[in-house]
Amino acid sequence: MPEEPPSLFEWAGGGDAIRRMIDAFYDRVEADDLLSPFFPGGVSEEHRDHVAVWWSEVFGGPSRYTDDLGGYENMLAHHRGLGITPEQRFRFASLMSLAADDARLPGDPEFRAALVGYLEWGTRLAMHNSEPGVEVAEHAPVPRWGWGVAPPFGG
Repeated sequence: MPEEPPSLFEWAGGGDAIRRMIDAFYDRVEADDLLSPFFPGGVSEEHRDHVAVWWSEVFGGPSRYTDDLGGYENMLAHHRGLGITPEQRFRFASLMSLAADDARLPGDPEFRAALVGYLEWGTRLAMHNSEPGVEVAEHAPVPRWGWGVAPPFGG
């Protein structure tokens, strides 16, 4: 049987690498005129930690967000009513992609395609869920993102 490819979490370098990306992202957000208003006074250590735990679980790491932080329902609650605009959604995705570079995450096309695929899917869902009065999926598991159609070569 062929060997199963590593999870995106493992390929990225584990929890420390994900945390570096999240810190680099929020450092960029704090200096960004379009996104910083979501975080008056800056992005707290607790928020950075919770988002790193979310991304770790989504990329195939430990299920701490589900087990300890309220799972999908908690993430949904954080986005409801924010009214995220298409420009803010795009900026979020762009800054996270740059943060992956800042954090020295793997640059291979397969990993970056998976990362950007999740960014596109997740930011579009968050934008939808942030609209006032919109119908949303109230209950769902934390997504588990994978390689899609292009697992790592030579992995």
